[in-house]
Amino acid sequence: MTTNTPSRTTANWRSSKALTVVAAFLALFALVGFALYGLPFFYDFMVREYGWSRAIVTSGNALGKLLVGPLFGFIAGWMVDRFGPQRMMAAGALMGGLALAGLSRADTLPLFYLFYILNALAYVCGGPLPCQVLIARRFDKNRGKAMGIAYLGIGAGGALVPLLAARLQDVMGWHNALLALGGLIVLLALPLPLILKSPDAAPQPAATAPPPAAPKGEIGAILRSPAFYLLAFGSMCSIGAVGGVMQHLKLYLRDQAFTQEGAARILSLVLLSSLVGRVLMGWLADRFSRKRVMILIYMLVACAIPLLLMPAFPGRIYLFALIFGIGLGGDYMIIPLMAGDLFGVRALGRVMGIILVADGVAESAFPMLVGALYNEATKSYALGFSVLIALALTGAILIALLPKQSLVLGSDQTR
Repeated sequence: MTTNTPSRTTANWRSSKALTVVAAFLALFALVGFALYGLPFFYDFMVREYGWSRAIVTSGNALGKLLVGPLFGFIAGWMVDRFGPQRMMAAGALMGGLALAGLSRADTLPLFYLFYILNALAYVCGGPLPCQVLIARRFDKNRGKAMGIAYLGIGAGGALVPLLAARLQDVMGWHNALLALGGLIVLLALPLPLILKSPDAAPQPAATAPPPAAPKGEIGAILRSPAFYLLAFGSMCSIGAVGGVMQHLKLYLRDQAFTQEGAARILSLVLLSSLVGRVLMGWLADRFSRKRVMILIYMLVACAIPLLLMPAFPGRIYLFALIFGIGLGGDYMIIPLMAGDLFGVRALGRVMGIILVADGVAESAFPMLVGALYNEATKSYALGFSVLIALALTGAILIALLPKQSLVLGSDQTR
């Protein structure tokens, strides 16, 4: 019996909840914090060096997600449910590093789009989807808290990457700075998914009856539910508004005469505020109606964007960074919690595979629209940001129409 103890200890460590949260944290830190929020830092260098417009530099993200999402998003959800999330996370880490390395040298549009497509594949395979499923399967009690801690990785990575990118750019130029970030993604996100033993099914609370099964027909029944489309389109609206701001924030700040270092500090402050938002909204989601928490998050986003259009006053941009960052922090995290409440965790991979495809379309299309609406003559984002305000408000209205009760058969859950 003694000789088996080390192997059992190793197996327990590989299956531990703490390691699960750390693995998800680092994946989101690298593949979302670094890749998603780090790339816009380099847009103004591309505009200046390559002569590309703002619509073009934001179109890479749009094209990648519009191509990859519909073609691969649902398949990725099925693969996560079938084979487990850790293999997808490892593949995503490798693709994410290669994508940033390629973008560091992509001076033609075909190469630019090719590596952005690879970046979108990395996001789908190794980003929020497998991390959400991994945590949902491992945790029952305190799932919201665990999701909130893991999603701190997005805020931590996003807060660090502008400051790190600015420093690297000063030392080695923007091309090599982007290459270095690609290498860091692989180093941070790859090892733990190779070590982690993924759970096979959702956890069951001790001394209780098994959770109710998902509706017969599972995904088919879910797709026939109006609540699915309210959640999908509501989340699309808010994610589109968030993406529209974040993809253009560095360019907006440069228009406002911020230096590279000053713009990096504001971007970092937004993502630091998102850390507060993730913890706060995760805490609220474990104690209050998740529907109400979701509406609160969407209203914070809608109320923050007008600050960018107001005449300058002391502290304006810092107030925006605080409010918008808190909303940003809760925005992505609350969607799988709400989906789990409505439809159960048994089919969560497939449900979120579809919803993340829809959200990816919005997150990529609206920054491109904002770029097209940008007034070059007056250097004004007024029209584009006004569209984003209306979009965020629409999202809050759609979420308000969601039912209070879970749609999982036999469930009395009313979160």
